Amino acid sequence: MSTQRNKKTIYQCQACGFASPKWVGRCPDCGQWNTMVEEQSLGRKLTRPSEKAAPLSEIKAETGGRLSTRIAELDRVLGGGIVRGSVVLVGGDPGIGKSTLLLQAAARLGRPVLYVSAEESPEQIKIRAERLGINADNISVLAEICLENILTETRTVQPGAVIVDSIQTIYTEELNSAPGSVGQVRDSAAKLMHFAKSTGIPVFIVGHVTKEGMIAGPRVLEHIVDTVLYFEGQRSHSFRLLRTVKNRFGSTNEIGVFEMTDAGLEEIENPSELFLAERPINVSGSIVASSMEGTRPILIELQALVSPSTFSVPRRSALGIDLQRVNLILAVLEKIEGLHLPTMDIFINVVGGLKLAEPALDLAVAAAAVSSLRDRPIQPHMVVFGEIGLSGEVRAVNQAEARLKEAAKIGLKQAVIPRLNKEKLKEPVKGLQITGVKNIREALEALGI
Repeated sequence: MSTQRNKKTIYQCQACGFASPKWVGRCPDCGQWNTMVEEQSLGRKLTRPSEKAAPLSEIKAETGGRLSTRIAELDRVLGGGIVRGSVVLVGGDPGIGKSTLLLQAAARLGRPVLYVSAEESPEQIKIRAERLGINADNISVLAEICLENILTETRTVQPGAVIVDSIQTIYTEELNSAPGSVGQVRDSAAKLMHFAKSTGIPVFIVGHVTKEGMIAGPRVLEHIVDTVLYFEGQRSHSFRLLRTVKNRFGSTNEIGVFEMTDAGLEEIENPSELFLAERPINVSGSIVASSMEGTRPILIELQALVSPSTFSVPRRSALGIDLQRVNLILAVLEKIEGLHLPTMDIFINVVGGLKLAEPALDLAVAAAAVSSLRDRPIQPHMVVFGEIGLSGEVRAVNQAEARLKEAAKIGLKQAVIPRLNKEKLKEPVKGLQITGVKNIREALEALGI
């Protein structure tokens, strides 16, 4: 009797493991909704030789060189390049530039690449390639959604890398559910992972995101792959950030910075200069802040607008920074500095469409808000960073020396930083006058506001 004939469809709860012969919306055992996933149960058990345990000292690690994409910002977030047999998941909002980035990387890879397009036709891929100025013979396009057919063609072509766009539109014939379902996404990703590890061919997978910004499908999808990248940005801004949230072969703190142009994505080697290029001079509420993204310091312009409110409940808004953190800082200003803010509309904005989440921006938020409230401009060649505690103290932040060197590199002259960070500096930063402060009051005095 064939294996296919012995297959029976069952549904298993991903939360508690309860199995049912039919699908139900709510698990009868644990009571959770939408956790029943289609599985295959074989009538007879197929076995294969098991692996033998070996001492760690006798295991030989393959340390082959990485494959460069010739896009420095992409190589940075990958940890130095593509690892042989790795699986990389790239997520991001629709239209953010995921397919554009991977197509550009495929053209520069220097070896055959199979581009599996499960959503667009080969003609659409060709139109995009012409717009990007790509006419590479090393890229083969396959319009297919059946995973078995994709793997068969891949073994025939034997490319240097595979791009699957996207995982939510791929299905495997072993499951009866529709493409995009939990079971299909999970099993398809697992088979692609097994293919990559067994052949040594790196695989890039494009994943859709939900309204919350998370990659759609089962959470286990991110655990299966080796690397997870998120492509971030706003359509109203040309800047794009490629952020690593998981990387088995490198750091998870790196980011790549790109600018979307008519000719595709262009790398930004010095993002600080670009983000500060249009900063207004001698305008209240504007300040230069320093944020660390992985090992890279980035200087950004942070703006605040504080004005009397015409509403019974004043408006508080924050773009590019956590609103709860902003409210905390404003509460400290009210308590420590005695500022009257309850009747004020307050808007905080990180210029350039960036999304930052670092306590080191606290002091810059406070300074910008006070500058706007008192209508006193901050010196244009000043950089500020530091974390604020609930009692108004300014706490030290990490990698202060790298932040200061970046500020001096682009021509800033003064810096207001936590006193502890100044005391721990190994050597003075050339061209930069540094003032160490212990609390908010000292910081505002040093800034002249």
